[in-house]
Amino acid sequence: MDAILYTAMNGARQTLDEQAVVTHNLSNASTTGFRAQLAAARAVPIEGPGVFDTRVAAVTTTGLFDTRSGSLQTTGRDLDIAMPEHNWLAVQTLDGEAYTKRGDLQVDADGQLTVNGRPVLGEGGPIMVPLGTELSIGSDGTISGIGLGGQANELVPLDRLKLVRVDQPNQLVRGEDGWFRSPLGAPLAQDQNGQVVTGALEGSNVNPIEAMVAMIDTQRRYDLNMRVISTADETAQSGNSLLSVRG
Repeated sequence: MDAILYTAMNGARQTLDEQAVVTHNLSNASTTGFRAQLAAARAVPIEGPGVFDTRVAAVTTTGLFDTRSGSLQTTGRDLDIAMPEHNWLAVQTLDGEAYTKRGDLQVDADGQLTVNGRPVLGEGGPIMVPLGTELSIGSDGTISGIGLGGQANELVPLDRLKLVRVDQPNQLVRGEDGWFRSPLGAPLAQDQNGQVVTGALEGSNVNPIEAMVAMIDTQRRYDLNMRVISTADETAQSGNSLLSVRG
């Protein structure tokens, strides 16, 4: 009886973890550059005195992500960029360099180029631009600007976006804050051949229909596990009643 309860409880917990991932994906179906999380369960043996070798916990791993590209949405905005499948934009976070597919760049009140509130990195660190400068971004990520009151022929290069190349999914791991980082901790090298598409954004790669089906599936699996627990409890009560009658 203990084995039945343990197995069902473990399955229900893992299903709840998976459901949380699906819910997070569904809530970001319209978020620019969002990469869907993937939930994978792995078996972890439980160690300790009095523990049977057959006792294994199912632990959900959520650092994986869907590598498929989202749809391209044309905006016409000069500071909107979309990146090819293998290129990612580098940003500065509180604990080091991170990467994103989000490309709706902004210039804050201090003249710093940001995306989603974090400084965008260039060839020499966070990118700063003179306030009032009219900016444009080339296909290679070069940022050029025309000073306030300047003419079109006065366009000068200011910096270049740091784009990195990611060929394998295991080169990046999703953090709890939604940014992607190198699992080794060291910053990735700049891709000198990196390209961007200006005036466009990459949408989320979450398929809302698939996410809804996954939501229903996880809910049904959770209900099945809870039904097993309920059945095991009823069986135990019936067994106790029989023992009481014999006594």
